[in-house]
Formats: sequence, C-alpha cells, structure tokens
Amino acid sequence: MKTKYILTTFILFLSAIFSYAPLKAQLVIDVEGGAVFTGYNDVRIPGNTGTLFSLKDDLKPNPAAFIRLRVGYTLGTRHTISLLYAPLTVRSEGTFNNPVDFEGETFPAGGPVDAQYTFNSYRLTYRYDIVKRPRTEFGLGFTAKIRDAEIALESEEASANKTNVGFVPIINFRFHYQLNEKLGLLLEGDALAAPQGRAEDVLLAATYKISDKVGIKAGYRILEGGADNDEVYNFSLFNYAAIGAFITF
Repeated sequence: MKTKYILTTFILFLSAIFSYAPLKAQLVIDVEGGAVFTGYNDVRIPGNTGTLFSLKDDLKPNPAAFIRLRVGYTLGTRHTISLLYAPLTVRSEGTFNNPVDFEGETFPAGGPVDAQYTFNSYRLTYRYDIVKRPRTEFGLGFTAKIRDAEIALESEEASANKTNVGFVPIINFRFHYQLNEKLGLLLEGDALAAPQGRAEDVLLAATYKISDKVGIKAGYRILEGGADNDEVYNFSLFNYAAIGAFITF
C-alpha cells in the first residue's frame, strides 16, 4: 500500500506539471547499448543463514551485451520527465570448491553449476534544470525505480531461485558541458544510499552533436549497489562500455 501511495502521489505531481507547463515541449528518445562486465557479485541467500559465494570468482560470468531505452519529455526549458527501461541479465558457470546452501537447497562441491543474475529496472524520473545556459546544463530530480531481480542456480543435483520485485526512490542528476559546437561531456545518473542498502547507476560519456536533432555518445557506465538483510545479501558491481544515440523531435 505504501508503494502504491508513493507512485500515485508522484504521478499526480507530474500531471500537475504537464497541466501548468508552457506549451513549448520536446520529445527525446535515447538508446544505449554495448558490453557489460562483472566487477563483483557476492550473494548469500537467505541473508543470515545461506553460504556466501561469488558469481564473479567462484563461478565465471559469460560475456554479456546490454541495451537500454529512455523516452524523455521536456516541458518548457527546465522540466523533464522520462521513462527508462534497463534490463540486465548475466550468466555464470563453473564449480564450487565448497558446498553452497542457497535458498533452501545445497549445491555440492565439484559439480557443474549454471547461474543467472537478472536485474531489470523500470524508472520514472522528474528532473528540474537548475542551470540552463548555452554551454552548461545541470539538473536535479527524483526517480521512482521498480526493480525486478532474480538470482538462480542450477546443477544436476539441485536448482533454486530467488526473485525480488520492489520500489526504490533515488536521486537523479545530470550535468552536460558543451566543449565546443559539436563535442560535449555528460555526467548523469541515479544514486542513493540508505541503511537498507545502496544503488548507483552513473554514466560518464563524451557526446557529439551530429545535427540539431541527432547526437551520439560513448563512455563508461557503472551500476553498483545491493542490500544486506535477513532475506537477501547481495552486493554487485557492473562495468559498462556504452555507446548510444539520442534523437530530439
């Protein structure tokens, strides 16, 4: 009920902005893709009784590709609302050196194990540009994030999975500096830390303006965070080699 109340309040707030914003508006579609690499991925489920293991060191992650899609709508010159779809699935395989207790099942040492780590993210963001100049833009806002996560292990002897769907409020920020007429520097993301855990999703990229309507970007994205409670212990870091394009209508 609390999650529904927060989302309903946020949507009503955004509806009010649409109602009273100037007529001038623009639509931006931002597509990003590339390769993702596991920095670390430590798991213990249940969080207080399971066996701690690594999906990076105990099992070896396979190379993975990613794609993200954001649709944004800027009202006037300073108010931006956007929707982001950011799926992520990384598969690992190998053998455990010691038995692993995971979600009520025991995976013995020495046998082949396949693992799947999924962390899909759906985000609704509102941001206000505090600074809006020809060469410099800086904005702060709020992101309502829905995470759809799953960790699964499978071997010849056992299989188990843990799913988690939840709401996470995060601070959004964006800084863009235009170095010259074509080339720019972009720093943007969502980040927040709390006693229950933390989450950071940040991109540092160079941008290139092909035309007034089309631009491209290339850079490095970091996705890091996790939670530590009786139900789940999981902290992970992923490094992204990212390229993308954005089109303004």
